[in-house]
Amino acid sequence: MKLGYPCINLELDCRSSRTFRLINYSKQRLIETVEGNLECLKYILRYNLNKKLFFFRITSDLIPFGSHPIMDYNWQEHFKATFIEIGNYIKDNEMRITMHPGQYTVLNSNKKIVFQNAVKDLQYHVDILDLMELDKTAKVQIHVGGVYGNKEKSMKRFIQRYEGLDQSILDRLIIENDDKSYSLEDCIKIHDQINIPVVFDVYHHECNGDGTPLEEAFESFTTTWSVKDGLPIVHYSSEHPNKGKPSHAEQIDIDHFKRFLSKTDKFNFDIMLEIKNKQESALKALEVLKAEGRLNKI
Repeated sequence: MKLGYPCINLELDCRSSRTFRLINYSKQRLIETVEGNLECLKYILRYNLNKKLFFFRITSDLIPFGSHPIMDYNWQEHFKATFIEIGNYIKDNEMRITMHPGQYTVLNSNKKIVFQNAVKDLQYHVDILDLMELDKTAKVQIHVGGVYGNKEKSMKRFIQRYEGLDQSILDRLIIENDDKSYSLEDCIKIHDQINIPVVFDVYHHECNGDGTPLEEAFESFTTTWSVKDGLPIVHYSSEHPNKGKPSHAEQIDIDHFKRFLSKTDKFNFDIMLEIKNKQESALKALEVLKAEGRLNKI
């Protein structure tokens, strides 16, 4: 079992997601920004290793305008050696990496241009993981997308679009249940047709579930993962105590986390904590896992 957090370390004065305005785009500006972002990524990974946090989501903003039409530079070739260096560090220390494109990367959109841009963005994310020479347990996760007035038709459109994707994308793509439109049950139905692994978001299941108990949900989603895909991935958070659903908690609720662990004791999976204070909650959760002996079950 590996535990981690997404994209930003709030303790470090370093961001791997620095960007600039489109109007200021230039080859030199791009190179300087990406160099800084990659150095910060190295810094974050070193921090994570020191703290025994072996799961991390790399920001989608690592390469500014990476999938934008303005990109006219072969950043893949320019930074190839650095990506290999980072990838070797990840592999040597048995870390796991994911990436998560933003809300506008929608495969099942009913607008052709949105779909076309989504494919370009997915390829950009896959290129990063491929450049690092990471195995297929390094995943790119997305939501199913919009409903567009007809969920069944929109699910079929997702499946059709998925089946036409390049193999390099298919090897890494996974879907996640969301808090409004597509439940875990919906994702499982899609998996049953195209065999795509399903990330289980615990909090989204609380917000948009069909009442399936947590233990049954785990029985269901873990079967969507094969050995080549790595351990099943779980996103964990809890309800914000004041704002309510669907707002995520600012910090980990230890009692809630312990109850979650007790209900999933017989399963082995990797946990991405989607809690606002990032590494702070991850470190607290790690202490709970150590105390309960969960890290010794691998």
